[in-house]
Amino acid sequence: MSLPPGFLDELRNRLSLTDVVGRKVMWDQRKSNAGKGDMWAPCPFHHEKTASFHVNDKDGYYYCFGCHAKGDAITFVRETENVSFMEAIEILAREAGMPIPERDPQAQKQADKRSQLAEINEAANRFFRVNLSQQGGAQARAYLDRRGMKPETRERFEIGYAPPGNALLRAFKDQGISVEMAIEAGVVAKPDDGRDPYDFYRDRITFPIRDARGRLISFGGRAMDPNARAKYLNGPERLLFDKGAALYNHGPARAGCGKGQTLVVAEGYMDVIAMAEAGFDATVAPLGTAITERQLQLMWRMSDEPVIALDGDKAGLRAAFRLIDLAMPLLQAGKGLRFAILPEGQDPDELIKAKGREAMQEVLDGALPMVALLWRRETEGKVFDSPERRAALDKSLRDAIRPIVDPSIKGHYGEILKDMRFELFRGKRSEQQGGGGERRAWTPGKGRFNGGRFGKGPAVPTDGLKASLIVSGDETQADLMREAVVLAVLVKNPGLALDFLSQLEALQPRTEDHGALLHALLTHAEVEDADELHEKILNDVGRGPLDRLLSHPHVQITPPVRKPDREVAQMCLTEELAKLKARRGYKAELDEGLVDLLAAEDEKVTWRLRQAAEARNKATKAEAEDKTEFDTAENGLELSRDERDAFRDLLNRIAPDRQK
Repeated sequence: MSLPPGFLDELRNRLSLTDVVGRKVMWDQRKSNAGKGDMWAPCPFHHEKTASFHVNDKDGYYYCFGCHAKGDAITFVRETENVSFMEAIEILAREAGMPIPERDPQAQKQADKRSQLAEINEAANRFFRVNLSQQGGAQARAYLDRRGMKPETRERFEIGYAPPGNALLRAFKDQGISVEMAIEAGVVAKPDDGRDPYDFYRDRITFPIRDARGRLISFGGRAMDPNARAKYLNGPERLLFDKGAALYNHGPARAGCGKGQTLVVAEGYMDVIAMAEAGFDATVAPLGTAITERQLQLMWRMSDEPVIALDGDKAGLRAAFRLIDLAMPLLQAGKGLRFAILPEGQDPDELIKAKGREAMQEVLDGALPMVALLWRRETEGKVFDSPERRAALDKSLRDAIRPIVDPSIKGHYGEILKDMRFELFRGKRSEQQGGGGERRAWTPGKGRFNGGRFGKGPAVPTDGLKASLIVSGDETQADLMREAVVLAVLVKNPGLALDFLSQLEALQPRTEDHGALLHALLTHAEVEDADELHEKILNDVGRGPLDRLLSHPHVQITPPVRKPDREVAQMCLTEELAKLKARRGYKAELDEGLVDLLAAEDEKVTWRLRQAAEARNKATKAEAEDKTEFDTAENGLELSRDERDAFRDLLNRIAPDRQK
């Protein structure tokens, strides 16, 4: 509808934003200046202890320096009351004593109809509650007694009973309520085949469903007949009721969140009631279906990080896994989900009755962040014993977090998942190389490993082979120095390890000191402050390994160690890690090739060794060229590269045709 000119300005002038906001917050008297209309309070839109929410009464404007919520009195009422723009106008106009403008006829008709439907539901609710207390509700009362629901709880949640047959239709007829309006309200149904209308809820315990404003929009019904087609039944979707945009116990839960309670999302009506009885007032439930996007947004309006309390069975986990995919594209800074997985075979109602409130609180306190449940979904029950399976895991994790819109959140998800991946594969590598797997040595003369032709672990050369000329020499010491350079560059350039995570995981250090330092660097890979990283490494490995690393002359002259520079450090690490990989790949092929050579039946082994040698030579070619200052001319004399290049440049300028 269109409002008269100047209506909103007049409304804002008549209202004090401090008064409007003051109903929802506690002002910080130390920071606030009521005389100037400059007020401060903890923000009502996100949980905090400091007063970062500022109200400027003079300008009629509020702003939170924490979550950046902002607006005027109308915006504040819309957000805190979960109402439409016109509903907020009506609330404020009544408070300001201003006449509400006439709606356009169609909008007024819709509003009037909603009010009528809500009144019909209230009439049905009174009927159901009376029936619960009468003789016909004895079986329903007995069921509630067995479930441990106290009489005061029944009153609090307005529990009722819908008798068999069409008793509600007869009662409505006596009250002058039309069948058509009862059908539109959802408490009476009309078959499509033309049969007579009938009561929608029959022989069911009823649970009124109210919206955030307290309007009775529908019911839930629990069947008393164990053979009923549906154990729980929600009302049909109508003008007043959209089950994908409603939550059971919405209003009381929002009030509980306002008192500082954590919002808990349970599965059903009885779970919500049991939680409320135990003191968890800020508990809601979706209405018989998986959580929808609109319900998720309603939850985030009440709490920044709702806890999803799911039954600890397969169905509960499947529901949690589906919710992860729904929530991913909706995540915002400060808005997330946690998951409390109950013991298998128990729901909140059963857990509280069996072990008390403390057991439920312990489950909620142990709620997992969504990233942990995502990792569980992608890894539980799976084996990653091959490169292909590990690559499949990497792909599934990338696909899972790709819908996240906020780049900062996506980055943090990626970092945490990298850490989890590192821990998973490092553990497997330790099992293979340590006590978890037997390392097999070559038995000379038998052409096989001592546990079979191909053992579980890599070949381990004998002492004699290690001492032979083919595997001894200066390259071992050179690789050790390269390792030291890599580690020192990472120490002096914090945060860089994240860029080389996969290469570092596969490094396999030669010494115990290097192994301990690498582990510490990967553990604290996300630390970006040099002093903080240095302190954490000292705490993990002690001063000795770090001092020995940084005291190497070869390390001390490395440019990004002497003068940390991220770009130079990246270039240095890229080169050194590539050379280490190539040389160690050649060494591994050589060790294995020497073993296989004794039993080889063709020339495949020599081809493998040649390929590995070529890779090693390519990796070191650039280094060799960089150290060469002279080339050998055709006459056998050494010619300076600089002089040669200068001479060629001169010839090009004097007689370019001769150079062709």
